[in-house]
Amino acid sequence: MEELEELKRRLEEERPMPWDAFPDIGLYMDQVISYMSRQLITYGQGEALTPAMVNNYIKDGLLPRAEGKKYNKTHLGYLTAICALKQVLSVRETRDLLQVGTRGRDPEALYAAFCRELSLAQDCAAEVLDPTLPEEELPGLALRLALRSYADKLACQRVLSLLAPREEKAERKKK
Repeated sequence: MEELEELKRRLEEERPMPWDAFPDIGLYMDQVISYMSRQLITYGQGEALTPAMVNNYIKDGLLPRAEGKKYNKTHLGYLTAICALKQVLSVRETRDLLQVGTRGRDPEALYAAFCRELSLAQDCAAEVLDPTLPEEELPGLALRLALRSYADKLACQRVLSLLAPREEKAERKKK
């Protein structure tokens, strides 16, 4: 099936831009929106980033404020991660994960770790796609993928809940 073959190829080959390929100059909001549309694999299902979303991510503490009206590499890295994570986590869960994961690490190293994990996840998803699968077996494949997503989300949420008490304890020690 051509569509599965194309999806498998995209999952295996398409990756977000590496840190070094991000623009060295600050970008205005409309440039950021345009840039971000090419960072992740999409099929146009209402996933487009909007200026309002970016502003909300800043208000919710997921994203640092722009420098003046310009966004830099750090913003592009965070937005790439946020756009991927928002597909499976709530804004609060995404914020918690980013806050816990960013302590003491520079944005470039964090982005590299994110890209490695995303690459592994895409490779795993591509492995289960068989372009020769008969059409009548597609519902079973969709079910398998959905249940894997459910189990992974459940595990992620539990791990995040285990991290929360540690973070609270660390905050109390600081005070």
